[in-house]
Formats: sequence, C-alpha cells, structure tokens
Amino acid sequence: MAVTEQDALARDFSSHRAHLLSVAYRLTGSVADAEDAVQETWMRLAALSPEQRAGIRDRRAWLTTVAGRICLDRLRSATARRERYVGEWLPEPIVTSVGGPPAGGGIGEDPLEAVVRDDGVRMAAMLVLDRLTPEQRVAFVLHDAFSVPFDEIAEILGCAPATARQHGSRGRRALADAEPPARVPLSEQRELLERFVAAVLSGDIKAVAEVLHPDAMIVGDSNGKARTTRRVMVGAEKIMRFIAGLVERYEPGVFATARPVLVNGDLGFFLEASRASTPGRHDVDAHLQTVAIRDGWIVAIYDQANPDKLGRVPDAG
Repeated sequence: MAVTEQDALARDFSSHRAHLLSVAYRLTGSVADAEDAVQETWMRLAALSPEQRAGIRDRRAWLTTVAGRICLDRLRSATARRERYVGEWLPEPIVTSVGGPPAGGGIGEDPLEAVVRDDGVRMAAMLVLDRLTPEQRVAFVLHDAFSVPFDEIAEILGCAPATARQHGSRGRRALADAEPPARVPLSEQRELLERFVAAVLSGDIKAVAEVLHPDAMIVGDSNGKARTTRRVMVGAEKIMRFIAGLVERYEPGVFATARPVLVNGDLGFFLEASRASTPGRHDVDAHLQTVAIRDGWIVAIYDQANPDKLGRVPDAG
C-alpha cells in the first residue's frame, strides 16, 4: 500500500513525541495537559500546507516552540484553578513499572518511559518549577533544558528578548536557591526505602529516625478527596507521630500490601484502596508515595492521594 504524505508526516511527528511530551510535562506538571498539548501541536503541524511545512528549517525546534506556546496558555489558565484547590498540590505523577524497558529504550516504547529518564522531571525538581510564574517557567525550561533561543522564547511570551532572558534568569535562580536533591541510583533508593518501610511496619520509631532527616517534610495531595496531610508537615518527629497514627488507624498489615513502582523515574510505592473489615478501622484510600534523598537521608516524602491523579498507575501484572 502506498504511503501517503500524511502518513509520512505522522511517522515523522511520532519520532518527536517523547521529546514534546517531556517539554509539555515539565511546563505544565500534568500528564493529561502534556498529552493534550502534544496532540494540539500535531494538529497545527498537520493543518499547514505542504509549502508552509517545507519552509520550516528545523522541524523539532518549530514543534518545541509551538508546544511551548500552547503550554503557556494552559499555565495561565491553571493559575485560577489552583486557587480553588484544597490543600497542597503535587504534579501529576508519571508512574511506570519497576521492570520497565531498558534505559536505551526501543521500538514501541511508551514515550512516557523516555520522559522519566530525564533528571529534570524528578518530583523534587518539578515542585520547584511549580513555584515559578508561567513566564519564568516557560523561559527557564525552554532555554536551559531544551536550548530554545531567547529570541524565540520572547515571541512565545510576547515580550522583548531582554525580558525573556530576565524571566529565564529568575527561574534559574529559584531552582538554585531551592536546591532540589539530585537523583540518586535506584540501588541506594531501594536500600533506604526498604529500611524505612521495615521500620514503619514494625513500629520501630528509632529505626525510622535513622533514615528520616531531622528536617524532613511530607507533602500530601488529595484536593479534599482522600485522607492525607493537607499542609506541608516539617520535622522528623512530627512525621513519625503522623505515620504511627496511620498505622494504628488502619487494618494491621495493610501497608505491607504496597507494591513498588517508579514515580517520575524514582522508586516509590503504590497502595491500592481497600475496605476495612475490622470495626473501628478506617478504609484505605489509594496512595502513591515517593521520596527525595540527600546524603543518605530521606529529606522529603511526597504522598499523592488525589484519585484524579492516580488513573495511570500500571497494573500489578
């Protein structure tokens, strides 16, 4: 069967899909918004005449710029939605299987598997991006992560190149000031998390304190639809009391059913929702947890309990 021009265009666009998803996810913090932005980018490319497409010198750069403009609009509209959000907000996680494709990828690989290999999408870094203004986020991400010139970023933002450069500089400074922990090897993550989980399950508060940094924090996201902390909780002692209270509140052994997954490329655990069978015990909401590690300590725990953001957790099989 003859390959049409549209088929060839679609195949070429597919080769850029993982890149565009990475751009859009880092700009929006939402898998759904990122996928919508990529789809809209495709529609804009497909709507061009052959002559207009032939005039594009660097198609990847053109697609990146278009995706950036679409994401800027989404970021600006998201500001109002965030004001109505109940409690803290965490980026929508990208959840993949621990035994996923090898690091080199391959034919048929889910584009999201490629996205999470980027150190810049780890949860700690994404949270820092969320503190930036839409203009700062677009300028910083597009320039520092994807090498888009400030002249082109200025066109996206509708400002002068010098102003775009200033937005990028402020975003860069915010990331440096926050200093989110770098990604550590999975083997180190596994060893520390196993110690932490074993200590929690045994109720050994002393053992928990040996892996939890004294100034550790826990951030919960539920939008009022599940049980988790609604405010950022800081301090190992507070977190240990919080965890001890959860263990007492739920069925014995329920936390042992959590299974390992990768959350934005880092090791985490997914606990499925379950009903309590013992009087006085609470039902369990679904939870997805991952941590940030620095110098052998757990310095942050991210507890995603908003069911709207847990629809893409892979099946246990």
